[in-house]
Amino acid sequence: MRATLMYGAGDVRIENVPDPSLKHPTDALVRITASCVCGSDLHPYSSMKPEDGPARMGHEFIGIVEETGSEVTTLRRGDLVVAPFAISDNTCLFCREGLHTSCAHPQANFWDGEAEEGGQAEAVRVPLADGTLVKLPVAPDSTLIPSLLTLSDVLGTGHHAAVMGGVNARTSVTVIGDGAVGLMAVLAAKRLGAEQIVLMGRHTSRTDLGRSFGATDVIATRGEEGIEAVRALTNGHGTHVTLEAVGHMPAYQQAIGVTRPGGIISRVGVPQYEEAPIGFSSLFRHNIRLAGGPAPVRAYIEELMPDILDGTLTPGRVFDATTDLDGVPAAYQSMADRETLKALVTP
Repeated sequence: MRATLMYGAGDVRIENVPDPSLKHPTDALVRITASCVCGSDLHPYSSMKPEDGPARMGHEFIGIVEETGSEVTTLRRGDLVVAPFAISDNTCLFCREGLHTSCAHPQANFWDGEAEEGGQAEAVRVPLADGTLVKLPVAPDSTLIPSLLTLSDVLGTGHHAAVMGGVNARTSVTVIGDGAVGLMAVLAAKRLGAEQIVLMGRHTSRTDLGRSFGATDVIATRGEEGIEAVRALTNGHGTHVTLEAVGHMPAYQQAIGVTRPGGIISRVGVPQYEEAPIGFSSLFRHNIRLAGGPAPVRAYIEELMPDILDGTLTPGRVFDATTDLDGVPAAYQSMADRETLKALVTP
């Protein structure tokens, strides 16, 4: 079969690789019908060293079950399924607490940690299939597929940011980042009742989409100027909750600046740093709390899916380009150049 491999920064290739096969009785083989390129894929695309490659790419996909291991009980051949970006058994202590990204099963993992598998491909072996995969009640050619694909990562990640930040009707919210996750954070904050949602982003086509998702204000400036603009909208105080969907240090520093005393910074942008200000002048002085982390999207699928099926939510609008596998390398470059928001891949 064909699959996407990253050999280093800026070097993405489509190559023939061995077909996947069952390794464990809890595995399933899935023929991928829809996948996509994630904003987090752009981090290695800009920085991966050649000695760290090649790496199989893709952690968001929908597909059809082609074969199941002898211990798989909830799936059968022909089922259309969506896969979260983390593999989990959905039964361990942490999964039962809704923290599937910390699943205790030895086979639990992130797709990016599965050396021989990836979602930007024609097929994939899914470990812990009963726990990981969720059946979809639509046909593979449904017009809802783009929106249902967001359950694999970006919608659940934006929702996680809002949940961890405690967003509700009484909270004002700033979202930092106008990528797909930032826009999903806007959508999630609106869904949870926030009446003031400030979106910080510089790309008009994206921030316009953010307004349609529920953003009440857009701030295009960054740094101190951006911080002052948010404070001007909030009586000088800042917002109760800041959802940081970028992952770079300037975004974190901006989050500190726009969060009001007693507020919460919820980070879901994958941090590209290990050290960050948390001391007296940054967080401690004003009782600002830090939350967030990798989203356990498996915990949110059953909650969010009905809103997609009935048309309440249309998160698939974040996909503004579609390509086959041959076009994936160009899709990476287009997203890195901020010409494309999020590319849908139809193998």
